[in-house]
Amino acid sequence: MNANWNYPTNIRVGAGRIKELRAICAQLGISRPLLVTVPGLAALPMVDAVIQHCRAKGLGIACFSQIKPNPTGDNINDGALAYIAGNHDGVIAMGGGSGLDAGKAIALIARQSCSLWELAESGGNAHHADASLIPPVIAVPTTAGTSSEVGRASLIVNESDRRKVIVVHAAIMPRSVILDPELTIGLPAGLTAATGMDALSHNLEAYCSPVFHPMAEGISMQGIRLVQQFLPRAVSIGKDLDARLQMLVASTMGATAFQRGLGAMHALAHPLGAVYDAHHGMLNAILMPYVLKANYPAIKDCIGRLATFIDVGPDFDAFMNWLLATRESIGIPKTLTSIIEPDDQFGEIGEMAVKDPTSGTNPIKFDAATYQRIATAALNGDL
Repeated sequence: MNANWNYPTNIRVGAGRIKELRAICAQLGISRPLLVTVPGLAALPMVDAVIQHCRAKGLGIACFSQIKPNPTGDNINDGALAYIAGNHDGVIAMGGGSGLDAGKAIALIARQSCSLWELAESGGNAHHADASLIPPVIAVPTTAGTSSEVGRASLIVNESDRRKVIVVHAAIMPRSVILDPELTIGLPAGLTAATGMDALSHNLEAYCSPVFHPMAEGISMQGIRLVQQFLPRAVSIGKDLDARLQMLVASTMGATAFQRGLGAMHALAHPLGAVYDAHHGMLNAILMPYVLKANYPAIKDCIGRLATFIDVGPDFDAFMNWLLATRESIGIPKTLTSIIEPDDQFGEIGEMAVKDPTSGTNPIKFDAATYQRIATAALNGDL
């Protein structure tokens, strides 16, 4: 199954389409790309194959992979130095959210005269950046969850205050995306589950957002149905190319839909990820039922419609039962204590969540105390 889409950017869908990377570079005027990825991926044969393919086609490609699972400002600055030193003219961002976000941020900052944090002023809107100095980005996701391949934002950790900063600029939206399921075949079952639940969180929070955007609402519903149908298969049968392809599409649909906004799952996951360096998708997966329960008064009717749409029952309770059963079947832990060891800063998570930009489109305007109660409930498994 191959397809070419142009919403919200140019997307090439299908097995083996990574071989079109050289042609995409030519179309975008890229002759010396910097491939940005994470260390674990850089060591795999798939990345070496991409590099050798590009070099055989005459591209002056180099690889930068010094990126943490939650990319930091120092990672981005080091990548920008590598970009300048190699006289590169474009970025290939490859991997999960870490590689994709880092690649976009490196493209943003590499040739600017100001710092990343200066560009992150005003709620993360990089309005000080000179768009003419931002090179084209090509995104190649190797996980099906973060959906950063179709976003104009990067999440970067400011280590000085253990805070995730959302940096936004229209010019870092990838100019072209390759959704090749063959690149996701080696992803372990646990990461397949966590990233797949991240895709669900994007679609689900977009669906529950109070913002008027019927198109995004429709996309999110179909994205949720794809996750329902194909995530268990992708986890249990890792070489199922169709399931892998459908999950890549569901992930991309999530970011397309969250033009409508996100909510409390992400408002909590962002500070928890920054403070405890925990996996973002797994955080969303664990937090999900606790946030849904807290949002119940505002979402019970729309979740009931969603439950009917995906054919799991007539109401909120039916949807919650399906969600809990799905989480258990794919090995998602029930509590935050399975992935973090809370310290003194855990008591500040509520304050950090209420300041996170994604809290603004939660169905209910939670205060810091409510966010803290949700985080504590997820910590203790009090559902």
